[in-house]
Amino acid sequence: MRYAISALLAVSAMLAPFSSWAQSADATGLIAEVSPADQSITLDDGKVYQTPTEFNFEGLDKDVEVVIFYTEVDGKRMINDLELVQ
Repeated sequence: MRYAISALLAVSAMLAPFSSWAQSADATGLIAEVSPADQSITLDDGKVYQTPTEFNFEGLDKDVEVVIFYTEVDGKRMINDLELVQ
């Protein structure tokens, strides 16, 4: 039993650094471009954010201020949530 617990702890210690790679972040800015065809939104700072496939682009136009909550995966910023700033 001690060996099983030791092995479990060793594996969890080795995998702990991987959990930090998928941290969420947020960005605030004005929308510069909305591209439903590319499934992306570009903010005024030039950064591009990828939307989920079933994303609703309704109400998102140029110069609308938004807060984007995203996770960076394979160098792409994937949107988790988006809020309009009023």
